[in-house]
Amino acid sequence: MPILDKNNAEDVKRYETFMRNSPFRSITQDPNWANVKDDWGNEQVYVERDGEIVAAMSLLIRKVPGGFSLLYAPRGPICDLHDQKLVEELIQEAEVLVKKHKAFALKMDPEQLYTDELDKLYRDAGYIVRNEGAGKEDLIQPRYNMIVKLTDEDEDSLMLKFRSRTRSKIRSSARKGVEISYSRSDEYLKKFFEIHEEMSVRNQISIRSYDYFVKMREAFDDLRIYIAKHEDDYLAGAVTINYNGKLYYLYAGSSNTKRNLNPSYLMNYEMMKWGLEIGAEQYDLGGVFVLDSEQDGLYNFKNSFCQVDGVTEFIGEIDKVYKPFIYNMFVKVVPKIQKLRKKLQKK
Repeated sequence: MPILDKNNAEDVKRYETFMRNSPFRSITQDPNWANVKDDWGNEQVYVERDGEIVAAMSLLIRKVPGGFSLLYAPRGPICDLHDQKLVEELIQEAEVLVKKHKAFALKMDPEQLYTDELDKLYRDAGYIVRNEGAGKEDLIQPRYNMIVKLTDEDEDSLMLKFRSRTRSKIRSSARKGVEISYSRSDEYLKKFFEIHEEMSVRNQISIRSYDYFVKMREAFDDLRIYIAKHEDDYLAGAVTINYNGKLYYLYAGSSNTKRNLNPSYLMNYEMMKWGLEIGAEQYDLGGVFVLDSEQDGLYNFKNSFCQVDGVTEFIGEIDKVYKPFIYNMFVKVVPKIQKLRKKLQKK
């Protein structure tokens, strides 16, 4: 039965090779991602044909009250979503895990483009699909991502993909002496986290713990910690991973010092240049939940690099529901309770 036996080194290697080389690959589907999210359970399932893996998904498992669980394939499954028979076969292979973990639902949110046809395909098959009209409260991950395509680009043509004002900020930042460097050292990770914390206080948002980033660095050898510095001041930092030709700009922050020097613009350009050097196919700036240029500064920042490539719209969340009552509690009642708690905490 194609549930990955983690004690079988040969099977683990085959699984890793497939996940890291598929055109549908995603960093959060890599089995090492489970080492980062070690507060979740994890299982891996796959489909074989003629001795070759043709579809797979790495599942994170979250226990909920009552002894039930949610099975979640972050940015999975890894296969062509248009091949619904293959997806169904993969989900059938996961049935043993549904029973084992008393799952009330299996949630998928693959890095595959939205089309009306794909949306209809899964709705007609009985899945619950969330995309158009779904907001931050409804989705685990954004479905609008800002992705800069790097294939066949050089530094000059890459710059032309950006908004003209963004190009000016990058050049000005470099001209005024902002310096970008990278490392995997403890020193860089600690400095990044200090900047990240400073940003979180300024923007009043919660962030991951320092240990989370330590685990991420241990899980991925091709992770770099970038720092932007001017004279003796540390201005910005970022954690970026090259996942076999897909670069993910995962976490970042900027300090309150010399913000007029626009260090994050120059830093992102330098990280994209890393992608050019290694022949990467794309640089993923990450996602936003809504396309609101007037209200969302993060959207404006990310979108300024994507004037040519535009916004990448993923299909959204596709849920296979096993226990409708528990599922409805999870998606409708629990979010309302959490929202109420947040309001009360602010009073």
